[in-house]
Amino acid sequence: MKFNPVTTGTVCIIFCSFLWGCTKTVVTKKPPVTDTSGPFSLVKATINDSSANNFTFYNVSTSPTLEFFFSAPIDTGTVKSNTALTTGGTVIPVLYSYANHDSALIVRPASALHALTLYTFAILTNVKSVADSGLTSMVRLNFNTQIDSSDKFPQISDSALLTLVEQQTFNYFWTFGHPVSGMARERTSSGNTVTTGGSGFGIMSMLVGVQRNFITRGQALGRIDTIVSFLANKAMRFHGAFSHWIDGSTGATIPFGTQDDGGDIVETSYMMQGLLCARQFFNSTTDSNEINLRNTINSLYDSVQWNWYRQNGANVLTWNWSPDYGFAINVQVQGWDEALITYVMGASSNVDSNVIPKIVYDNGWARNGAMKNGNAYFGVTLPLGPPYGGPLFFAHYSFLGINPVNLSDAYANYWTQDTAHARINYLYCVSNPQHYVGYSSSCWGLTASDIQNGYDASSPTEDNGVIAPTAAISSLPYTPTESMNALRFFYYKLGDKIWGQYGFIDAFNLTNIWFDSDCLAIDQGPQIVMIENYRSGLLWNLFMSCPEIKRGMTNLGFSSPNL
Repeated sequence: MKFNPVTTGTVCIIFCSFLWGCTKTVVTKKPPVTDTSGPFSLVKATINDSSANNFTFYNVSTSPTLEFFFSAPIDTGTVKSNTALTTGGTVIPVLYSYANHDSALIVRPASALHALTLYTFAILTNVKSVADSGLTSMVRLNFNTQIDSSDKFPQISDSALLTLVEQQTFNYFWTFGHPVSGMARERTSSGNTVTTGGSGFGIMSMLVGVQRNFITRGQALGRIDTIVSFLANKAMRFHGAFSHWIDGSTGATIPFGTQDDGGDIVETSYMMQGLLCARQFFNSTTDSNEINLRNTINSLYDSVQWNWYRQNGANVLTWNWSPDYGFAINVQVQGWDEALITYVMGASSNVDSNVIPKIVYDNGWARNGAMKNGNAYFGVTLPLGPPYGGPLFFAHYSFLGINPVNLSDAYANYWTQDTAHARINYLYCVSNPQHYVGYSSSCWGLTASDIQNGYDASSPTEDNGVIAPTAAISSLPYTPTESMNALRFFYYKLGDKIWGQYGFIDAFNLTNIWFDSDCLAIDQGPQIVMIENYRSGLLWNLFMSCPEIKRGMTNLGFSSPNL
């Protein structure tokens, strides 16, 4: 069972004078047979009559009964001062009773415990038997309490809830946007570091803000003009491509890794996806500010040398290039993953020398068909990609702008692909083969996100018990019923833990009782964009209306009513 048990190292246990005293009670419960001739030790421990590996229990009721069965009768006078129920360093009052001639200790909290909280009950070796033998080893029993299923906020209509999630998430990009560049900070704790791809998603979010009357058209124009001016005049470019991370004040590159201090062609494609949507949105032929914005966006897009990232003319794009390390990272952009948009952007360039030909798409991205899957998981056939589909952001990032409805090419129907991917992810969480706490038809979604003490691309084949709200919410167009059920659960049932000023936190783990303290631009953006695509198709319509996108996708072999 793939749990991450609570660390069992030495912990300072606080013993307080207000602990409840022992009350002897005769209980007619048959415990394990005791042996008074050997060492004094714990034979068995249960909570609500259930046992667990490593004395670590999950999903426990808030009024539990803890039972400890010993090898000999206990000297009850040694119990009170040498045991304690604690959470976060606070001692919780308990009631004690005994059974089987005092060889069984029964502990109950004096009042109901808090939901979704880690508790520890410790028994020190100073607890003795009536024969004056101390325990052979200290006992630590850890348990997590279950979810409080009450609503944390008043019920509202689903339409109002979708608008609320859009508006609260929009605040990440609007009120939390960098004060100089206007771009999106990488995460709520990243300070001056802004992110290229996340800012592209943020630009799309601002268009939703106008659509939903969160801000005016003029306000959105002003902020996006600030971002575009920063990109054109301050941000470093590497053969037209931007770096993954940028200093939001100066435009200097902030290395993403030791050799990753130059252009990131995938992150750049996410930015260009957002910029082309903004260009199509601000379409006035008389407003000079809108005309100037469109001209600057065209200049930025046309300057990206997509062919340079073919690394000396190879028929595949390479993810990164550094002025100091060249193509040393040497990660090829190959499908199936989140980077379909990168090939679409490269094929759609308005500059002939920058256009990537179809052979690069076929050989590089599609690997001449090797990206195909064709296997069924939980009865759902997956056309492309790794087993079980991989993390769900594969079905989101490229399709914030690319409309997958009735979209196909030589390799797949992309609506079938994305809906199958989301459906398999959902069914995996419902089946919950790793037995994680909380996974259900209302609590699902595995994708790249924060995890406890790190970051990981979670998926059915890399499952660590972490649910990321963006996974289910951003899949709303593909799995509307399942995603809406998850959104309601996240808001109404877990809202006191995971809902904040910028929408939902990035991730949580109900097995280990961990809730992230951050939001991430690349996870907040897809939520608001895909909710709006589900509701109105706004970003799909804008992006697919671009004449160069129509031309580029057609040249790659795509067919769609939008082309």
